[in-house]
Amino acid sequence: MSIRLSSVPTRQTPAGGFGVLKPTLNAATDAITTTEVYPTGPSSLPAEDKVLQRTKNLIEDGFAGVILSGPPGTSKSWYARRLAFSLAENDAERVRFVQFHPSYQYEDFIESYEPTDSGGFKPKARTFLTLCDQATASPDSTFVLVIDELSRCDAVRVFGEALTYLEKSQRNVEFELASGRRVQIPSNIFIVATMNPWDRGVDELDMAFERRFAKISMDPDVNILESMLKTNGLPEVQVRRVVAFFRTVQQHRNQFARIGHAYFSRVGSVGALQRLWEYQLRFHFEKAFRQSPQEFSQISNAWDGIFREAQGAAAAIPAEPVAAVEQAIEIAQQPTVSDVTVSQ
Repeated sequence: MSIRLSSVPTRQTPAGGFGVLKPTLNAATDAITTTEVYPTGPSSLPAEDKVLQRTKNLIEDGFAGVILSGPPGTSKSWYARRLAFSLAENDAERVRFVQFHPSYQYEDFIESYEPTDSGGFKPKARTFLTLCDQATASPDSTFVLVIDELSRCDAVRVFGEALTYLEKSQRNVEFELASGRRVQIPSNIFIVATMNPWDRGVDELDMAFERRFAKISMDPDVNILESMLKTNGLPEVQVRRVVAFFRTVQQHRNQFARIGHAYFSRVGSVGALQRLWEYQLRFHFEKAFRQSPQEFSQISNAWDGIFREAQGAAAAIPAEPVAAVEQAIEIAQQPTVSDVTVSQ
């Protein structure tokens, strides 16, 4: 008999470690940092929140879970966390978090073997089975599993035999694991997952797996961006220019160039905005346009337009350069030689 041990420690995080984000302005660096505080325990969403309302409707429709799908920086993980708290009535013991990655597998999620004192091995329940046991013992309560980065590994292989029994019609139906243990997935477990649709592994997500889940699009939101920047205290001129830059980037034909509003969550000054480009966004766009240096240069020039007045040229610069920012990115959207298909 071949025995497979778990390759990595299981990452199983109780929900009690998460609280409410509080922004703090660092006067020395002009940067806004956030810390988590816990005045009332885990934070949930207001009852009128649209994503929460959609999720509750989808539970009633019989889906095994929801997948929050969107590009980087669109608050997917933030929402997943708070959706879980809301569904579990802020009871941290009824929420578990895992993050999928290329090394994550069945033995980390369902069941593995561990050595015994006598020199043999015995089966050990992992994250999902442990949650199933808890949910079975409390059938009147909702339990939530949050899976971050769903598409980073082979989800079908991780779930194994349990995949079939995620189906609502198959809940509370006993099935047998390879170890011989008989288990069931209770009807009071709901899964909230996040994924970036442009991740390299997403095309491998099995259709049978996806069919059991509803998808909620988490798109970049210019209104959240604008509100965030104003709340953080960014000067009005830069707020308008960043918003114009953000709008046009979302319309670029290269989907890898698109960014979410959460990238700007800690920006509260011109200096912090410049550092965001220098130490993060620049690398994002370089990667997105690795095959087109000209387009990267145009995007970079458009970004530089955000700061012209701030760098001491206020008298020489028109009061409203937003149109120039949009024009620079519009140029970047025009086809290049590499985009043209030549037919013989």
